[in-house]
Amino acid sequence: MTDAECVDVLIVGAGLSGIGSARHLQRECPERSFLLLESRAKLGGTWDLFRYPGIRSDSDMYTLGYTFKPWPERKALADGPSILHYLQETAAETGVDRKIRYNHKVTGAAWSSDSDTWTVSAEQSDTGESVEFKCRFLMMCSGYYDYDKGYTPDFKGRDDFAGTIVHAQHWPEGLDYKDKRVIVIGSGATAVTLVPELARQTSKTVMLQRSPTYIASIPEEDPWASFLHGKLPESWIYRIIRWKRVLLQIFVFNLSRKRPQVVKKLLLGQVRQALGEDYDVKKHFTPSYNPWDQRLCAVPEGDLFEAVRSKRAEVVTDTIDRFTADGILLSSGGELTADIIVLATGLNLKFIGGATLSVDGKIIDPADIFVYRGMMLANVPNLVQVFGYTNASWTLKSDLTAQFVCRLLNRMRKTSTHVAIPRMPVEGVDEEPMLDFTSGYIQRAIDKFPKQGKRLPWRVYQNFIVDFINLRFRPLKDKVLQFR
Repeated sequence: MTDAECVDVLIVGAGLSGIGSARHLQRECPERSFLLLESRAKLGGTWDLFRYPGIRSDSDMYTLGYTFKPWPERKALADGPSILHYLQETAAETGVDRKIRYNHKVTGAAWSSDSDTWTVSAEQSDTGESVEFKCRFLMMCSGYYDYDKGYTPDFKGRDDFAGTIVHAQHWPEGLDYKDKRVIVIGSGATAVTLVPELARQTSKTVMLQRSPTYIASIPEEDPWASFLHGKLPESWIYRIIRWKRVLLQIFVFNLSRKRPQVVKKLLLGQVRQALGEDYDVKKHFTPSYNPWDQRLCAVPEGDLFEAVRSKRAEVVTDTIDRFTADGILLSSGGELTADIIVLATGLNLKFIGGATLSVDGKIIDPADIFVYRGMMLANVPNLVQVFGYTNASWTLKSDLTAQFVCRLLNRMRKTSTHVAIPRMPVEGVDEEPMLDFTSGYIQRAIDKFPKQGKRLPWRVYQNFIVDFINLRFRPLKDKVLQFR
């Protein structure tokens, strides 16, 4: 791209959201030119970055897969390499992979009302050179993880440990854990994925958690899909199971909010059935919060419970006093010995990958602005940030967002308008945090993200049906979104 060239749509990120958004543009806005900038050397985002043993989706593939490309395998929860292959195949068969500029880390984006364009600054990670791209519409598909580093608490005495310490986000290639004693610190999706996989080869694996997480065991294959297999075309089965999963998720989430004790009883009953009445389920698997106040963890066929039941793995609920040469000293006075300590302590979040935004020379602080329809930013023109659900599959929302953008671009073409900007009302909007979740990784970064209001169009809904209606069928023109 030369300085004189300007692409219609610039997509930042070549992961699940970016590849899906590019494909929607191809299909629904074929006259629009587009380009993807990817900070890493490969596509795939999260599914190329995370390499720890057993990595898999924590959402079912009938909803994590794209609307336009049915997930081809039978497993409801898929392993990381299979998901990465799915993304690579999607990009290759559509030609999206030829539109990706790798090793381009976006550092800033500046809008000019004189030219109605964004100037996007990027650093080439392989050469260190700075380059600029121009576009008429900007889609931020960089997710909300900090890909550079995971969250690591400040553990006292960490340097005293004589063994190996690794963070799950940066799993070293070739790490030998066979017949070793391993402690996994954490209780979230990463920990419950790692523990049963490590336990197959280690001499002892301990999941050390400060507090429990709600964990649900789900079938490896959807029973409806198994029943319908051979009776209907696979594409029909995919759509049927996708909607079944969507409706079930919404039902469980709403039930968790309205009658949390009912859901709590069901989840803990499942754990007791798997581990037996003698196991201390209250201590090790009963959180202090209600279901879906934090994200629910899913394990296929109860593999974590099976590892604990067979004594290949152990769950310890305690806090850490300090690291020692041999392992970890607990606040209760006990000590856990280890050869390897794995930090499954969570993620750091970054809004739009940490890039700076400015409009006509004025720097935009995301924490000061409201999000419009869950994707655009108040008083910021021609920009969409793609954000998935916190209580469902990321792709459900990213697909809807991409389809909304295509509707928006097609309307602008038909009406010969070049700019779409959601204007903040003069009277203001009652504000709430954009991410309404109590999880630690969200609370640590909530002050760096935009705000939401209590009503449309400033409300961020965690409900696919509501968003499906609002984003696919509600008129684009309203009292807030202005075109020129």
